[in-house]
Amino acid sequence: MPDTAQPAWPAPFTDPDVTARGEARASVAFDRLKTLWFNTGTLCNIECVNCYIESSPKNERLVYLTPQDVSPFLDEIDAMGAGPVEIGFTGGEPFLNPHMNTLTQMALERGHEALVLTNAMRPMMRPAVREGLKALQRRFGDRLTMRVSLDHHSAAVHDAERGEGAFGDTLKGLAWLAQNGFRLSCAGRIAMAESEAEARAGFAALFARIGADIPADDPARLVLFPEMDPSGAPPEITTACWGILDLDPKTIMCASSRMVVRRKGAARASVIACTLLPYDDAFELGGTIAGSLQPVKLKHKFCAQFCVLGGASCST
Repeated sequence: MPDTAQPAWPAPFTDPDVTARGEARASVAFDRLKTLWFNTGTLCNIECVNCYIESSPKNERLVYLTPQDVSPFLDEIDAMGAGPVEIGFTGGEPFLNPHMNTLTQMALERGHEALVLTNAMRPMMRPAVREGLKALQRRFGDRLTMRVSLDHHSAAVHDAERGEGAFGDTLKGLAWLAQNGFRLSCAGRIAMAESEAEARAGFAALFARIGADIPADDPARLVLFPEMDPSGAPPEITTACWGILDLDPKTIMCASSRMVVRRKGAARASVIACTLLPYDDAFELGGTIAGSLQPVKLKHKFCAQFCVLGGASCST
């Protein structure tokens, strides 16, 4: 009798080449370097309810990057002839890293744009940090963008995620940045919005009230990120999905960006494929940018939730 048993396909998001339905898993080929991210460390002054990277006052899985960690990668961009590019700094809260202003200056002095992600709370508002930031703004102007994390335009919704008083503290920092002429953007979360149009209207009113020059109708300046749910069950992305979704793989974040991290106990920094997946060994790509430029297989839920179906990117 013919064998009619179904093949035993792998569990979802486990096999690098095959989905749980036996279809060919999609991958994203590297196109060109547009953004190099540096995760400055996973320590944060607050602990959010749903932080994708689990940042907290105790999480040291990624340690503070130093100028000695960052310099070789900036050298490599020069050697590759890839620049100028966008250099992004994320965390944790970057301004807990004592080298943060120095790292930003290093990127800007090489001719790159710098994008610094911050909750704009007490670490950024320390006097020495503020003076350093003002010096960078005076010297480099709009080549430095500060992206402030503000989950919602209301205190109640924002503080439910980030803790009581977080909204007020962030607004103080955002207002200070606005008053001192920084180029600003803001990152919210679309799941917390009534609708995208209502969210943008609410943010526009808030920005007008505090004098922040952030055009809320510009998706690059007010970024509304999709929610990521580690316990969710999104569909896996197959090679057929590009045609079904009418989507060019070159628009996916890992076609044009990489992130540098330094793991606790590691001898040196390394390069990973994605800002969203710092703890997954499958996305570890070695010690150099040049060595990291292989195709990235979309074998994580966040690949589907955030990038392909969510249509989002951490870069500008």
